[in-house]
Amino acid sequence: MAKGDKDKYTDKQKRKAEHIEVSYEDRSVSQEEAERRAWATVNKESGGGNKSGSGRGGQGGKKSSSEYGAESK
Repeated sequence: MAKGDKDKYTDKQKRKAEHIEVSYEDRSVSQEEAERRAWATVNKESGGGNKSGSGRGGQGGKKSSSEYGAESK
């Protein structure tokens, strides 16, 4: 994804980033830094863009934590 391209994010993720950005700006953080921090927070909490085609659709071979304990040694 190109830097700054937010097409792969859901509307909910975009709204959340905007809310976080405004909150930082209210605390005298520059607009550019507030936006950077807001998207970093959204990415950390949700794992990035979640729209179809963003590479987030399936399990992708990942195991849940409960599956790790069930493996035989």
